[in-house]
Amino acid sequence: MTLALAGRPDDPEVTPELVHQHGLSPDEYVRVLAVLGRAPNFTELGIFSAMWSEHCGYKNSKRLLKLLPTQAPWVIQGPGENAGVIDIGDGWALAFKIESHNHPSAVEPYQGAATGVGGILRDIFTMGARPVAVLDSLRFGDLDSPRVRYLFGGVVKGIGDYGNCVGIPNIGGEVFFDRAYDANPLVNAMCLGLMRTDEIIRGEASGIGNVLMAVGARTGRDGIHGATFASEELSEDSDGASRPRVQVGDPFTEKLLLEASLELIRSGHIVGIQDMGAAGLTSSASEMAGRGGSGVDLDVSKVPVREKGMTPYEILLSESQERMLVVAKLGSEAEVIRILEKWELEAAAVGTVTADGHFRVRENGRVVADIPALPLTEGCPIYEREGVEAPEIRDLRERDLSSLLAPEGDLSARFLDLVGSPNIASKRWIYEQYDSTVRTSTVVGPGGDAGVIRVRGTMRGIAATTDCNGRYCFLDPREGVKAAVAEAARNLVCVGALPVAVTNNLNFGSPLRPSVYFQLREAVLGMAEACAFFETPVTGGNVSLYNETGGKVIFPTPVIGMVGILEDVSKALGHGFQAEGDSIVLLGVNREEIGGSEYLYRVEATVAGVPPRVDLYHERQLQRAVLSLSAKGLLRSAHDCSEGGLVCALAESAVGDHERPWGIDVALADALAPVALFFGETQGRIVVSCSPASVDKLLEEAAAHDVPAAVLGTVGPRLGTFSLRAPRGFVRVGSEDIARRYHEAIPALMEGSGR
Repeated sequence: MTLALAGRPDDPEVTPELVHQHGLSPDEYVRVLAVLGRAPNFTELGIFSAMWSEHCGYKNSKRLLKLLPTQAPWVIQGPGENAGVIDIGDGWALAFKIESHNHPSAVEPYQGAATGVGGILRDIFTMGARPVAVLDSLRFGDLDSPRVRYLFGGVVKGIGDYGNCVGIPNIGGEVFFDRAYDANPLVNAMCLGLMRTDEIIRGEASGIGNVLMAVGARTGRDGIHGATFASEELSEDSDGASRPRVQVGDPFTEKLLLEASLELIRSGHIVGIQDMGAAGLTSSASEMAGRGGSGVDLDVSKVPVREKGMTPYEILLSESQERMLVVAKLGSEAEVIRILEKWELEAAAVGTVTADGHFRVRENGRVVADIPALPLTEGCPIYEREGVEAPEIRDLRERDLSSLLAPEGDLSARFLDLVGSPNIASKRWIYEQYDSTVRTSTVVGPGGDAGVIRVRGTMRGIAATTDCNGRYCFLDPREGVKAAVAEAARNLVCVGALPVAVTNNLNFGSPLRPSVYFQLREAVLGMAEACAFFETPVTGGNVSLYNETGGKVIFPTPVIGMVGILEDVSKALGHGFQAEGDSIVLLGVNREEIGGSEYLYRVEATVAGVPPRVDLYHERQLQRAVLSLSAKGLLRSAHDCSEGGLVCALAESAVGDHERPWGIDVALADALAPVALFFGETQGRIVVSCSPASVDKLLEEAAAHDVPAAVLGTVGPRLGTFSLRAPRGFVRVGSEDIARRYHEAIPALMEGSGR
């Protein structure tokens, strides 16, 4: 083995201890030696550490991800680029993706969440699309913890401040509270962008001799080794020790960079563009080289920096925000600089595209790193781990819950308790901190089943939602993720949109644990089955592993971000009842399924039992029925039954967006135990309302689609009584009391906000 390439005199010696600190196993280090034919220097070790981290290399998930369906006639760009892209008709394309910023948000919630929004925006506009909407999928511990309230408040403010400053509407999302996320919150951000189909650009370093240019903000020392940080377990003292690895965002610079990047793309002066996200300049340059089948030659002394004395290691691995790497056509450098200066930003030539396939780094002309480019991206070690279900989880799933179904009679108090659960209650406290109407394209904003925006100049609309129930996935990951895919599709059809594609965010613990790898494998298999059945290909996403602290692992949380298309946005539906006297109809059937429910968690303080089963055929027929009913104008409202069960879905429709909620008069014929009938979370159910004159046509249409349907009752007067009766139990509450409990639950808990 030859000596390492000479580094800087003050670089530390590469020892086994240093290799371990960089997250590389002994076997992986042997592979590094084989790739180089020599020992790496400190800078090269840092490069391998970042690119072969879980966050960049997907080494424990790549084999599984290949099982997902990714192709369809409407898919323009699938996995492997900054974002997926689909054709939505009339010459328009939609770019969309979801990504996580979990570890940074656990350490510094405001900046962690803010920079997560900034990063996903850049993934979209580097495809050539203008971001038009964002959503967020959040998980926290219970709000009775001051620490959780601090994290929750900081994350929500970070998301709101960044998105509001850039001017992108937040049209929806989800938040879920459970003790499983106490020490390790999940912050997943999703973005949608629109462009013409011929405007797509990719992150490729092509054209030998073309010029690599660093564009946007200067490079600092914030976020160094952020990718490695995101690929390791958090510790109890991560708060202080890891804070320097959290990036700091500037949304005003992001807005300028957005406009400058889109102008650059349209100018024809560049052939590729990539966000300097995880692993910064290292990942952007090596990934662009890998996609282009080329090499790159960089000189870090030419990279604009904001701190003196930065080393090649620091410049290459910094994750300072609001930066891009572009490949300019040779001779167009001055035009690129001119465009950036117009937007008060910098651009500097920092390297060239080469033909030798190497990732080469210089400092003032002297080579300080020289690595074959393809092994950095395609040569990352790929693992298939042992996956075995944890016996204690199997025991929880098989627990007999029959004794918990005993309560009968008046269940009004339990119902009100459930309505006041943060998982059921209004999320207005969150989304009122977001600007949901900026750019004036929002048709359906936060608070309903899915957000909807219009495609300007057309009648077409785009709907989007994020969904996952971590409790279901904990108890049965394969069925749990099928439920997530099915719920996302139901949410889209409830606003009148045809589901067309998926982006996912796989949030799990350490894959080195056989029980966690089992969860990951089962979840991917369930997702593959459901997405293939619904014809919703997966166009990309994110894998976030090692979400655990002090040995406590989060619930497996494979978040589904799904998009749909409305041909006529004027027909978009809401979830709230619309008129007194309207008929309330249930599409789907009630079953005695209480496992993994919010009722068990809230009332019995347990997560156990068999979670609801998913019938994919029935789900698909239900989707088709609701879309047909919507297209024919037979529906006044539609709302998915999910957390809290049928009675909570009815309550949410009664409250709707109104300050003066509706009463209802509903009678159920089912002889099920009232707890399961009222609060069970059986899948494949949607509550709809229609005019009394439309009931017969609605029932005929449902029958034609092989969907069970039953008239439950009628919408009562505003501020009336919420009355629900069944053979063995009842709920009877003033609708005003429901609205008060529903709207005040989260604000009341957050009054004690503090660290």
